[in-house]
This record gives sequence, C-alpha cells and structure tokens, in this order.
Amino acid sequence: MMITTKGRNALKVMVDLARHEGEGYISLADVAERQRESLKYLETSAKQLTSAGLVVSARGKSGGYKLARPAAEYTAAEILLSGEGTLAPVSCLEEGSAPCENAGTCATLPLFKELDEVIMNFLNSKKLSDLI
Repeated sequence: MMITTKGRNALKVMVDLARHEGEGYISLADVAERQRESLKYLETSAKQLTSAGLVVSARGKSGGYKLARPAAEYTAAEILLSGEGTLAPVSCLEEGSAPCENAGTCATLPLFKELDEVIMNFLNSKKLSDLI
C-alpha cells in the first residue's frame, strides 16, 4: 500500500481547513498557497472531500471550503479513504473485490489481513485535531 498524491492532498486540505477553523469559508487558492501545492490538484481533492461529506463549500466572493464538523470528529482513515478509495495492502482485501478463489489455502492472506487491521486501527486512532 502506498498513499498517493490524492490521499496526501486530501489530508493537507483538511489540516489547513482545521488550522483555520472558525474563520468561515477558506478559499482553495489560499490553501494551495499555504501548502505549496497546485490549485488544480487541490480542486480535485476538494471535490472528493465534498462528495464524501467531509467539507462544505460555498460559491461567490466569500466562498470557499470549511469543515463539515469539528476537527476532533475526523479520523485520518476517513480522510485518506476519500482520496484513495482503499487503503488495503493487497487487492483481494479491497472492499467490493471479487472473492479470491485461493483465500482458503493462501498462506499470505492472514499476514495481509493483520496488516490491514493494524493500518486501519492506527489511522482510525489519529484524529484531524491531532495533526494540527
């Protein structure tokens, strides 16, 4: 498993919004400047975060993005999943994947299931508020 730019950018946007929580809607251009990231890449992340219900957006002069709930209520796992879609270490553990015909005899499956559990437990234990 490797966290891609999509997941990292989703986390960066959320951390930035959390740091500026209470300031109203934050423009994505301001986030891009502070995070030294491409506005175009962050727009993709912001759309995914909005679709996942993690942020709310508003259009217009005072528009932008803000957290949908307090920073302490978000986990790193849910933020990364909004960008990545899956964090499974192997494809046979991805949600919605077809059952593996070798699952009953696979010598490595227990290892990867345990790894998946460790990863998710760790990421679920980290709140957005911990990162700010």
